[in-house]
Amino acid sequence: MRTYVFPGQGSQRKGMGGALFDEFEDLTRAADSILGYSVKALCLEDPEGLLKQTEYTQPALYVVNALSYYRKLRETGLVPDFVAGHSLGEFNALLAAECFDFETGLRLVKKRGELMAQATEGGMAAVLNASEKEIRTVLEQNGLTSVDLANYNTPSQIVISGLVEDIRAAQPHFQTGNHLFVTLNTSGAFHSRYMEPARAEFAEFLAGIPFSELRIPVISNVTGRPYENDLVKENLAKQIVSSVRWTDTVEHLLGYEGMEFEEIGHGDVLTKLVKKIRREIPNPARHAAPAAKPLPAAARPRPTAADLVRQWNEAHPVGTLVKSTAGDYGDLRTATEATVLFGHRPAVYMNGYRGYFDLTEIEPVH
Repeated sequence: MRTYVFPGQGSQRKGMGGALFDEFEDLTRAADSILGYSVKALCLEDPEGLLKQTEYTQPALYVVNALSYYRKLRETGLVPDFVAGHSLGEFNALLAAECFDFETGLRLVKKRGELMAQATEGGMAAVLNASEKEIRTVLEQNGLTSVDLANYNTPSQIVISGLVEDIRAAQPHFQTGNHLFVTLNTSGAFHSRYMEPARAEFAEFLAGIPFSELRIPVISNVTGRPYENDLVKENLAKQIVSSVRWTDTVEHLLGYEGMEFEEIGHGDVLTKLVKKIRREIPNPARHAAPAAKPLPAAARPRPTAADLVRQWNEAHPVGTLVKSTAGDYGDLRTATEATVLFGHRPAVYMNGYRGYFDLTEIEPVH
């Protein structure tokens, strides 16, 4: 079995993405239109030094992760058994599971980055060589109960989050014995109670976005277990204030016989964390692979993407007026013939939207 994992904030580096932007020119143009700036220039050159700022970091990573995934599909044609992402990377996991399309996901991430960037009085730090129990005990004994545990990266690498002065006050208590304390370069107390205003506003934003049923199991940061379709929006909002349960995520996936992980995107941050978790949890609880959902009695084999494209092009010329069945996008008119994107997605490019729509989510206006 195989899981694709997508990295989050902290994995960004100048130069990331490389040739991906030219390889996927249409999606790069769509991203530029949504963001209002060149994502290629931001990632490859970062002329204004914006890549380290949350409202720019998150969209940039989302785009690089997404294009890396589409390249992987194009090269291999293989769909993973599971997907997971660390914090921001979870949006790419949901994209891979076809919960939403590339453009919708980017709009979500853009909004999330803007909201999280507004939190400016918090800080975060990684505590190494200490267990969750040890960290909680130290915080309680020193009256630092206002500090939250934000990221469970491995059993012995946990990130704490809180007000800047509280993080500073915690530092000397985690510089004894084998413990190490590393202050992180973040603008806010992410994944803590202090992000509640961002969570509330993001929940309102999510309410108006149509989501599709997940086609690949996605492991949730909030629970460390597979998402339930009716809780995706709730958990995406809750993720902003909740701990990232990466250790639980990986431990759960290791419970499937023969599980392998592949990091999709820039860098190898998650690859290293997975290796460390394997060492620290050598015998995860075993469980059977999820059973395939039985087809309804009346089910018939679905047409392939190539079949759908051929049928569309035979019936509908370029310039056909259509409407979306997945959301209110107003009048749309096809600008090209339909084509198969990324080896699996039947889609057509639209005027009036400047992006691709899946053929299964549009219908002609007669």
